[in-house]
Amino acid sequence: MKNKVQLITYVDRLTGGGFNALKAMLEGPMQGLFGTVHALPFFPPIDGADAGFDAIDHTTVDRRLGDWADVKTLSTGTDVMADMIVNHISAQSAPFQDFLEKGAASEFAEMFLTYGKVFPEGATEADLMAIYRPRPGFPFTKMRFGDGTQHLVWTSFTEMQIDIDVKSTQGAAYLDRIFDAFKAGGVSSIRLDAAGYAIKKPGTSCFMIPETYEFLGELAQKAKARDMDVLVEIHSYYQDQIDIAKRVDRVYDFALPPLVLHALYTGDAAPLANWLEISPRNAITVLDTHDGIGVIDAGAATDGRPGLLTPSQIDNLVETMHEKSGGTSREATGAKASNMDLYQVNSTYFDVLGQNEAAYLIARAVQFFVPGIPQVYYVGLLGGTNDMELLRRTDVGRDINRHYYGAGEVEAALATPMVAELCDLIRFRNTHPAFEGEFTLNVLSSSVLELVWENGEARAVLSVDFATKAATVRHAAGTGTEERFVIGG
Repeated sequence: MKNKVQLITYVDRLTGGGFNALKAMLEGPMQGLFGTVHALPFFPPIDGADAGFDAIDHTTVDRRLGDWADVKTLSTGTDVMADMIVNHISAQSAPFQDFLEKGAASEFAEMFLTYGKVFPEGATEADLMAIYRPRPGFPFTKMRFGDGTQHLVWTSFTEMQIDIDVKSTQGAAYLDRIFDAFKAGGVSSIRLDAAGYAIKKPGTSCFMIPETYEFLGELAQKAKARDMDVLVEIHSYYQDQIDIAKRVDRVYDFALPPLVLHALYTGDAAPLANWLEISPRNAITVLDTHDGIGVIDAGAATDGRPGLLTPSQIDNLVETMHEKSGGTSREATGAKASNMDLYQVNSTYFDVLGQNEAAYLIARAVQFFVPGIPQVYYVGLLGGTNDMELLRRTDVGRDINRHYYGAGEVEAALATPMVAELCDLIRFRNTHPAFEGEFTLNVLSSSVLELVWENGEARAVLSVDFATKAATVRHAAGTGTEERFVIGG
């Protein structure tokens, strides 16, 4: 995986078109910005119940975006990452519809999970209460089968996303077909989506249990055999990320976004500094994503182990996010706007910083200087704000940060001073030789940090005072004179 900034985007929502339009954009107004593009689910239907994460056919490209030949053409200029949706498949998929019609007689019967399959002897109250789910209630949906009988089908997320028995012969073969389709289509990196929920075992939380770690290791080996890198997407206790990082190529640093916000809100950089001392070095760093801004990743574990932030700090963080966004994030979070995810606030990162351009650019500079490879979400790249019109139209909380850019909007955003400075920061991160070296953190006070990269005589230093929201970069590419620039100045 290239040590360059990555773009994560819905193909159609950024370009208004398909893969060919994305290629033209990356080679035109965004030339030199990204070493990898993570194309969010481009399988049919891209406009389904969960914006492509409820794939009907995970091995094909939605025709509105193009085909595998177009994906492969894109990959000749920019590395491509794609989502392997490990845990589930659409309720409208042919295999599940066959199972729904024929029941146990279906050739796909073993591919799906029901209450009875996981709990053949029945479940106790304790068994059911132990199951972890990111939304209220239990992960089952009552469905009527072709013979008139009703069964509880396992649905971790929504009733349109049917959980797969990944340990079954059919389930394993299904995932293998996705691997092969990706490889043939020019995909070089795979993000394992919702993989933490993939293994179900009676008497456990069915989330990130020991068998899950073994399964993730198996998937990583399958990807490696095809010369593909693996990124794991899991919102969980921070120690889980450290443990997962030992088994795969890359893991998300989901603790970074709330810790940066906490530092900018309070001037207290100690929790961020503590994390940077132990955070996985093989991370993909983010501030914003197609989902919300996670807070669980900085919080305490369900068994009581302390988090990177205390419960009161988490509460203050969330309330400040809503306040800074002018209350718009509150309309898209929790039980609002059909959003039931318990661990995130839905908003653009720019909005939860009160649309303060200097603070936003400082946050991005921190992201680019911490260990890992930075990934920038398309709305964040363009300094987007909360799309209240789309939210009200769809009543889907996460749509507040999933804007559809129309003709001329991208070019107009790229021309603004803030976005132009952000693009300069991206190019600096991509090209300065210091970032191929070693990272050091200097804690100068409770509010002032220095993030240092050194590679031989090349050096780059980001100094941030979170209390005054002031930041500068000092750098030298070799034996030449050290240069300096101010962030958001």
